[in-house]
Amino acid sequence: MAEKSEIAIIHSHTMLSRISLRIRANNLLKPSSLSYHTSIVEHYENPRNVGSLDKTSSSVGTGLVGAPACGDVMKLQIEVDDHGVIQDSKFKTFGCGSAIASSSVATSWIVGKSVDEVLTIKNVDIAKHLKLPPVKLHCSMLAEDAIKAAVRDWKGKQEELLKN
Repeated sequence: MAEKSEIAIIHSHTMLSRISLRIRANNLLKPSSLSYHTSIVEHYENPRNVGSLDKTSSSVGTGLVGAPACGDVMKLQIEVDDHGVIQDSKFKTFGCGSAIASSSVATSWIVGKSVDEVLTIKNVDIAKHLKLPPVKLHCSMLAEDAIKAAVRDWKGKQEELLKN
């Protein structure tokens, strides 16, 4: 039979383990704003241009890109007028907060610009704006790739229209 001092030590250890688990669980459940810049948190908590456009429309280009290493998937769409100017842009992203923030920034930046002008937006511009940590640079690369893919899709649709 265990003595009282042994029982007290086991009980204390169990209580400390429970407290430690609670602290760890609470920290995991609360997003850490200390590790991300406020610009990332702002675009993650209040993303701009979330949604979809009619992908069957000839004025809409859709870019769908993914990063197999982390599992992020980004769909970015543009709606372009007859003069080649982007009138609207939407996104849907399955991924981390940095991927969502990168999508939000990208769609905000491209509205009102020509399709050729948006091709000059580079991932480093998005990363610098959001102050992405180095481990999250792939998120801004996805956004750049999604812009290029959406423009490529729209240009392909325009070529098809000219053929017909």
